[in-house]
Amino acid sequence: MTDLATNKTALYDYQILEKFEAGLVLAGHEVKAIRNKQISLKESYVTIRLSPKTKKPQAYLLNCHIARYRHAGHLADYDPRRSRRLLMHHKEINSLAGTIQQKGLTVIPLRVYTRGTKIKVEIGVGQGRKQFDKKELLKRRDLERDVRRQLSLRG
Repeated sequence: MTDLATNKTALYDYQILEKFEAGLVLAGHEVKAIRNKQISLKESYVTIRLSPKTKKPQAYLLNCHIARYRHAGHLADYDPRRSRRLLMHHKEINSLAGTIQQKGLTVIPLRVYTRGTKIKVEIGVGQGRKQFDKKELLKRRDLERDVRRQLSLRG
């Protein structure tokens, strides 16, 4: 597994309660751009929509920026922030749909990585942190880092 992109602000802004793995429906030039790490998960999120044909819920990744692949040739109407469908089991999608309806919970992408030849997205159900929670988190990380540093100096 190779990490291609991570969403560090999501781990700071949200407390992750549950994680899922999903595949992405991509065009060929988007796959090449992602493998070149030309992807940004900043400000992206996951939503659930009903399929127009089957009337079943489907998950979509919105506002994820995948840059235009340099060697793709002329792509006149390419939108780098278009919504992309996520490939998940129906039970997982129904579970996500239930959690989205709860107050204060949102579904956000955490990282994009490869598994074999496939490109996968790890999404998480997160609850927003308040400003004082974020400060407390930073203090705790600093304290843990200082403790590790002191232990490594003694050993």
